[in-house]
Amino acid sequence: MLAGHRHFLRFTTRDLTDEQARQRTTVSELCLGGLIKHVTVTERDWAAFAVEGPSAMRDADAMTEADWQRRADQFRLLPGETLAGVLDAYAEQAARTDALVATVPDLGAAHPLPKAPWFEPGAHWSVRRVVMHIIAETAQHAGHADIIRESLDGAKSMG
Repeated sequence: MLAGHRHFLRFTTRDLTDEQARQRTTVSELCLGGLIKHVTVTERDWAAFAVEGPSAMRDADAMTEADWQRRADQFRLLPGETLAGVLDAYAEQAARTDALVATVPDLGAAHPLPKAPWFEPGAHWSVRRVVMHIIAETAQHAGHADIIRESLDGAKSMG
């Protein structure tokens, strides 16, 4: 399931230049290169959480202005970054995530979530739940990417 959603997310960037991958085509800040970066960071952080627990992620109330700016920059292809570079980083992270899922001793092992207004207080997520979250994030952002790409030049991922 995850491989399929990754494929369609990557497919939205086919034959694009770096400039096109930077371009916003809707009122949101989202661009195709930024979505690839964001999904890469999301996979990295959640895979680290699956192994290390909440120490892999900061509590939202501990984040600084610089942390929030770095988060915002995840959604943009910044000057000096290339589409090929972010696609390569995504493929590398996907391979690491896949290896983790294939070798983790217990998909039921759970950790408490970090404190954030978007998490239920005191909630714990298992490795299995983390993988489901990565799938959901990837699918959601593949849909966003499809809309951006169609708005950019009319190309579609399906249909």
